[in-house]
Amino acid sequence: MTSPSLLEQYGPREAMEYDVVVVGGGPAGLSAAIRLKQLANAKGVELSVCVLEKGSEIGAHILSGAVMDPRALDELIPDWKALGAPLDTPVTEDRFLFLTEQGQRQTPEWLLPASFKNHGNYVISLGNVARWLGQQAEGLGVDIFPGFAATEVLYRDDGSVGGVATGNLGIGKDGAPTGEFQLGMALQARYTLFAEGARGQLGRQLEARFRLRDGHDPQVYGLGIKELWEIDPAKHQPGLVIHTAGWPLDNITYGGSFLYHMSERQVAVGFVLGLGYSNPYLSPFEEFQRYKTHPAIRHFLEGGKRVSYGARAIAAGGLVSLPELVFPGGALIGCEAGFLNASRIKGSHGAIKTGALAAEAAFEALQAGRGHDKLDAYPHAFKASWLHEELHRARNFKQWMSKGLVIGSPMVWIEQKLGGKVPWTLHHAHADHETLRPASQYAPIAYPKPDGKLTFDRLSSVFLSNTNHAENQPPHLTLKDPAVPVNVNLREYAGPEGRYCPAAVYEFVKDDAGQDRLQINAQNCVHCKTCDIKDPTQNIVWVAPEGGGGPNYPNM
Repeated sequence: MTSPSLLEQYGPREAMEYDVVVVGGGPAGLSAAIRLKQLANAKGVELSVCVLEKGSEIGAHILSGAVMDPRALDELIPDWKALGAPLDTPVTEDRFLFLTEQGQRQTPEWLLPASFKNHGNYVISLGNVARWLGQQAEGLGVDIFPGFAATEVLYRDDGSVGGVATGNLGIGKDGAPTGEFQLGMALQARYTLFAEGARGQLGRQLEARFRLRDGHDPQVYGLGIKELWEIDPAKHQPGLVIHTAGWPLDNITYGGSFLYHMSERQVAVGFVLGLGYSNPYLSPFEEFQRYKTHPAIRHFLEGGKRVSYGARAIAAGGLVSLPELVFPGGALIGCEAGFLNASRIKGSHGAIKTGALAAEAAFEALQAGRGHDKLDAYPHAFKASWLHEELHRARNFKQWMSKGLVIGSPMVWIEQKLGGKVPWTLHHAHADHETLRPASQYAPIAYPKPDGKLTFDRLSSVFLSNTNHAENQPPHLTLKDPAVPVNVNLREYAGPEGRYCPAAVYEFVKDDAGQDRLQINAQNCVHCKTCDIKDPTQNIVWVAPEGGGGPNYPNM
């Protein structure tokens, strides 16, 4: 938040007024902006809409598998094919494998639940889809501002949300303005839609201020780690979709993998591990590297070349973990709220749908002369939608799978076959940061060293994410109490920070007196948010760095 002294010295902030401000240039935010302008243009009315995106460009921070269900896109832009949307690799085959260390067992197609059948879906780069959506939005008259991170919620005198402010630019490491200082801008709006993605910085503040999670399950997350490979043309099967469960994880640790054959000889290979795991020695990054050595996976990758890397936490709690969606002056949309369907490993269709539903509610309110009240029509429309029906069918998926493969797999199969029509709903009892157990209860895991051909270390991986942060800026990763990492995390949990982070941000080193201390290499951060989620003492705070900083994902 901007300090009063800076505002007094350099203020007032420049202000821009819009009917609707959208925070986040992903599928949810862009779809909301598109739908607003579609409705306004159809009615012949003026409506000002802007989208703020913290990445250097639209799509720069977008990371997903991804196989996309086009249902929501069909509704939003029915002629997307004619307009050149980058959905050009239809799924041709589904395989689901249960892996042991050297073996595999493929599930017969007739046994696959509907959630793992992808006929009619497309293997995509979600980053490229976002870039295309950005072009459609701009063509409709939406103002898009990439490289500007919204870091503060603005409130009216009545307590309602009145917009956001972007972060100040040109602040040095010491917190003092440099010669390049620019005060952040205030973007005032009648309604503000928040689409920051999972574990959004402003979304967390809104949840606390308006008590949006009261009476709801905690949100639970998975960490998705992904690499993009160019492979031998003889092994490439465009549209082949492979999912796995089992090895390298044990039967009680929630997680799985994907390998998607895209166009142009590329495959997306990735691993999703639930962040509710209990063993502090577990390393999601190292488990992903091990996974690639399985004969069923290395077959495709050997002789190929890794071209990109990234990681992102995903909100996987499902329907029971959704917060209240609206508050005076705004709403949460897409993965900011948690509309991902974990059973399908898909969230983009939910993001597009909820962005459109919130836009319709906001447009209706604006046309009625309202502003900064609660958009109750949005949650009502969601509850009446096909998306709610889909999420209700899958409402118990993660809860069952968190009980292990032996119990979870048959129960998920039964519920899916029954269309989710069962008389029970399971709940998430704990947030992910509450589930780590003391290191004394476990033995360290000896992970193999990377070979540089199939498996890699963190630093070489971060290099492929094109991550960059301005060197002279305040750290965007801070500790509430600097003593906690050594006194609690290292002593009790053997320093899990260095293992759950997939980007070599955290490491314990010795100071000149031989004492342990936690070193934070914030320049490596790929903005996955895992530390903010999994830190057992909730001592680590992630905030958006100076606008444009972070990864620059191509084709991810």
